[in-house]
Amino acid sequence: MKPIWIVDDDQSIRFVLEKALAREQFATRSFSNPRDVLTALDDDEPQVLVSDIRMPGGSGIDLLAKVKQRLPGLPVIIMTAYSDLDSAVSAFQGGAFEYLPKPFDLPKAVELIRRAVDESLREQVRDIAQAQMPEMLGQAPAMQDVFRAIGRLSQSNVTVLITGESGSGKELVARALHKHSPRAAGPFIAINTAAIPKDLLESELFGHERGAFTGAQTTRRGRFEQADEGTLFLDEIGDMPFDLQTRLLRVLSDGQFYRVGGHQPLKANVRVIAATHQNLEQRVREGAFREDLFHRLNVIRLRLPPLRERREDIAGLTRFFLAKSAKELGVEAKRITEAALERLMGFDFPGNVRQLENVCHWLTVMAPAQVIEPKDLPPELLSEVPLQGGAAPQSLAAPAAGEVPGGAAMAWAPAPTAPPPGALPAGEAGAPVAPAHANGQGWLQDLQREARRLLESGDPQVWDTLTRQFEGQLIHTALEITRGRRIEAAHKLGIGRNTITRKIQELGLDD
Repeated sequence: MKPIWIVDDDQSIRFVLEKALAREQFATRSFSNPRDVLTALDDDEPQVLVSDIRMPGGSGIDLLAKVKQRLPGLPVIIMTAYSDLDSAVSAFQGGAFEYLPKPFDLPKAVELIRRAVDESLREQVRDIAQAQMPEMLGQAPAMQDVFRAIGRLSQSNVTVLITGESGSGKELVARALHKHSPRAAGPFIAINTAAIPKDLLESELFGHERGAFTGAQTTRRGRFEQADEGTLFLDEIGDMPFDLQTRLLRVLSDGQFYRVGGHQPLKANVRVIAATHQNLEQRVREGAFREDLFHRLNVIRLRLPPLRERREDIAGLTRFFLAKSAKELGVEAKRITEAALERLMGFDFPGNVRQLENVCHWLTVMAPAQVIEPKDLPPELLSEVPLQGGAAPQSLAAPAAGEVPGGAAMAWAPAPTAPPPGALPAGEAGAPVAPAHANGQGWLQDLQREARRLLESGDPQVWDTLTRQFEGQLIHTALEITRGRRIEAAHKLGIGRNTITRKIQELGLDD
């Protein structure tokens, strides 16, 4: 592992950190000014950079900006006195991993550097994985079944019917089938039969002769001719007009077709892959789809699962799409926190993988910082309340009983007969808000009673009093769960790491 670089003009600070990190088996390298750091970067690079914010000969924030230009994924910790807190917070806009207030507690400083090292190692693994990214992603069992099917069909020319919801990646599967088939050297031609008007679809598929209809100034080859020796992908086949289904059936049966206005039969050596989001059996029963064409297409059927059935793939897909969007836009790829990924994994994504890709593109453009927090997610996702365990979210469009006015809709079960464990009796002065329980609203009733008591007593600080108690209880509980790890606690609460640090100081939770 590469060394930790320490940059500070104070020799005693460098000495203390060097010794503490050496006890933890970390190699270190120290510098007294930013200029020497930039020179050293020409030949070496650190695992983590820890830099003071104010030094003779340069600013830590300026150094941060220059280092990030060379090593975008490098975690940088900014050390600062309390009087420099505003400057340190502004450093986050430049991509700082965290700030370390002076004077610092040495064990806490080592723990922070250790977390930065862990983040750096994770980024290296992700970079390697991104470099080796295949054309399709998926660790979910349902996707592994699809990959196995593609492998089995790799040397076959059999007709395939791909079913799945819109946006689930049916064309990607079709392209993979083509890429790994004996026809890979031939063309892959795709056409969405639902996107082309009925009057033009026949000409698109089979071509037309000059003068076949008004505007046909020249002879035109159709998609079947263009796909000769290759693969023709017919997307949304369930929406094909009934009369054209007959012509398609004939082509699939004997390989012959006529251009519109033509009299000479043409042949094309084409493998057909069809896809639909509709239930073709139901369309057959309704008389909207030919049964014989259905059986001709339904030789091998591949069902592509919707994203909500493969939630374990959302994290990998999100990182891939963030990297892809950044490359397309020519910007640095943004990182996403585990807390934000958990929020994404709690939504159903009716638009499936395509919707997730659009969300990642939006985040690349609109997220204010390099690290994406839950609060940075698009408004349409933040307006829903994901349920525990990745269950289907409840939209604000259909609020349940117990909706908080002006806020997110939350579903609550009937109140328990006894207060939740840890709740203080109502009306007790200074009593903290009882902790929330997933299956009860007792804490809301306690909050209502305490608010009423304070309001009726004429207390002029009701809002500040209850807000401080509520925020303090949330942060205290999160820190207990994470054993004092602030960044992890912030992620679990869905707030930024600078926010939790500021709140801890404001609420006196450090005491």
